[in-house]
Amino acid sequence: MTALTLSSSDAATLRADVLVVGVAKGPDGPVPTSGSEAVAEAFDGGLATVLETLGATGAEGETTKLPVSGLKAPLVLAVGLGPVPGDGEEYDAEALRRAAGTAARTLNGTKKAGFALPLASAEAVAAVAEGALLGAYAFTAYKSDDAKAGKGAKKGAGKGPLGEVALLGAKALGKAAKTAVERAVALAEEMNRARDLVNTPPNDLYPESFAAVAAAAGKEHGVKVTVTDDKALLKGGFGGLTGVGQGAAHGPRLVKLSYTHPKAEKSLAYVGKGITYDSGGISLKPAGHNETMKCDMAGAAAVFAAVITAARLGLKVNVTGWLALAENMPSGTATRPGDVLRMYGGKTVEVLNTDAEGRLVLADAIVKASEEKPDAIVDVATLTGAMVVALGNRTFGVMGNDDAFRTALHELAEEAGEPAWPMPFPEELRKGLDSSVADMANVGGRMGGGMAAGVFLNEFVGEGITWAHLDIAGPAFNEAGPFGYTPKGATGSAIRTLVSLAERTAAGELG
Repeated sequence: MTALTLSSSDAATLRADVLVVGVAKGPDGPVPTSGSEAVAEAFDGGLATVLETLGATGAEGETTKLPVSGLKAPLVLAVGLGPVPGDGEEYDAEALRRAAGTAARTLNGTKKAGFALPLASAEAVAAVAEGALLGAYAFTAYKSDDAKAGKGAKKGAGKGPLGEVALLGAKALGKAAKTAVERAVALAEEMNRARDLVNTPPNDLYPESFAAVAAAAGKEHGVKVTVTDDKALLKGGFGGLTGVGQGAAHGPRLVKLSYTHPKAEKSLAYVGKGITYDSGGISLKPAGHNETMKCDMAGAAAVFAAVITAARLGLKVNVTGWLALAENMPSGTATRPGDVLRMYGGKTVEVLNTDAEGRLVLADAIVKASEEKPDAIVDVATLTGAMVVALGNRTFGVMGNDDAFRTALHELAEEAGEPAWPMPFPEELRKGLDSSVADMANVGGRMGGGMAAGVFLNEFVGEGITWAHLDIAGPAFNEAGPFGYTPKGATGSAIRTLVSLAERTAAGELG
């Protein structure tokens, strides 16, 4: 991963390949931001004029490269931050995060870059550090250099990410800046590990191999990991996981990650949907809908990353992660439409659509998590296409059985830079899940499908436990071009929200 340092050098003396500065969109043209003073001097005070001549406006996501003399770095990259903030206001954290991410993406293949963006506070330092490390991400495990390909071509020989980010000006903020950077590094490393998991092809990532990754990470960071295999799941009555996974060559797993703090007063349970490949099962997905279904375990990856991050940060809260892992495949042993499954805890579910499998594995895990009586449960899942229709590709839905908790999660998500929107639980949707042969069906009517999935899950939450459901089907996997610090492919959606929830809970600010 890209290295990040707090440099004691200034922009004029830093030895680097590139110097990154900010430029904002002013009413009369581009406005160089604080941090760019040394560059402005190198252009005899005419930096804004040069940028405007080259077509720069300061719009968000815009980049302009400038050769420069008089500095130790031979090249300047000016990155747009969007509109100039009002008097006395700082640049928005998300604007800084995206600008740093855009710069880092642009500099793939570069050895070292100095980032001289506006750093007026520890929050700004955190945003720039986070954005740079997330933007520098590149998944190259399966790439080779086509020009030199052939026998003996090295794995991962493609163009790699930016090698080192040196933050300029942050040291003046003292210990607060150091703490902000340490948090950003831990968070970004775990987000990027989650991205790697989601991007890994399903022939290499399946329930057993995912469980092995979790076990290794747990051992490294002091998190207890327990893996329940397919035989134990069958014997234990986990009908959802067993039913979904029984058509696949790779059996299902339920992975429990337990981070505990000796002074913790609150406990959180995170539950993640981990369908390592979703063909739809017997209700096979149509052509064109299968190619990215390796991403259907993004919820489990988010939960895994959040628990490990909480451990690395030493948060004073107990956090348990439940990864409900299975492959959903069609075969002679697969669950059929019309089958009835007995879920963990005893409820029966008529399976009307085997492609509505995520809620089945989550239901088992939610019941299991409820047995430990945590203060709150949050499940995360790429659950429904209906949520994508409702909210688009960049916003996830937030549902729950407690309005105040749902609102708090929505606000945490927005603060963390993850667009989210609260969704209701219309009463009539529960009736649509009625079954004539079982306690309930796994699908109802076509309308309101995203909310109906949440209503289904609510039936499995333990009595009196606060619960929320995050449907990340839209933002979990970016099939379009990269933007800001978001790459093409896996994004790491919902991880920052879960980590923020753990931090606020540890600080006694929630519940």
